[in-house]
Amino acid sequence: MADPGLRERKKQATRLLISNVATGLFVERGFEEVTVAEIAEAAGVSKMTVFNYFPRKEDLFLDRHAERLAELTSVVRNRPAGVSPCEALRRHQHALLESGHPLSGAIPGGPGFWWVLTSSPALTARWYEQEREIAEAFTEVLTAETGSPFRSRMAAGLLTTAITTVFAHAIGRIVAGEEADVVRREQAAVIDEAFDLVEHGVRGFPAAGD
Repeated sequence: MADPGLRERKKQATRLLISNVATGLFVERGFEEVTVAEIAEAAGVSKMTVFNYFPRKEDLFLDRHAERLAELTSVVRNRPAGVSPCEALRRHQHALLESGHPLSGAIPGGPGFWWVLTSSPALTARWYEQEREIAEAFTEVLTAETGSPFRSRMAAGLLTTAITTVFAHAIGRIVAGEEADVVRREQAAVIDEAFDLVEHGVRGFPAAGD
């Protein structure tokens, strides 16, 4: 009898292989210039296999979204008693930074990723669509918890903006030529500033003299 765990590991390995091959081709030539057929050939699989793992070409590059969405939703839904969604997500962002996770944005490989993303209208559209999916997931969790759809949607939008802006700020600095190590050291303060604005609101910003 086949081992279900082994079968799942093989599936994950195939998915990772396809994604890595696709990403390498996209970084080398640009998203629009690479076909799914070329990715399949380079990965040694059929075109149908690629689509079985990635129904949309955009998800070959933005392949962490499902994992990211599930993780962020869990951070909010399963946060400890007495901890606000804002504080839970602040801690999560610090943990990503400390572990050197790609989704912290403060990594040396950021410029290649950012070039592929921003040079493709299709990828950029999918990126913003993924942001909306995160906000919708937060809204659903908070509405179930509070019974207030409007306030939940407002809070969800602010929290999503904090996450995406923190990421874009880090990667934008590296793309502009700053050393990744410097950006990483300074990113903890950026995370706190972002979530402080969410937690305390924008009243008084900018203050006189800013």
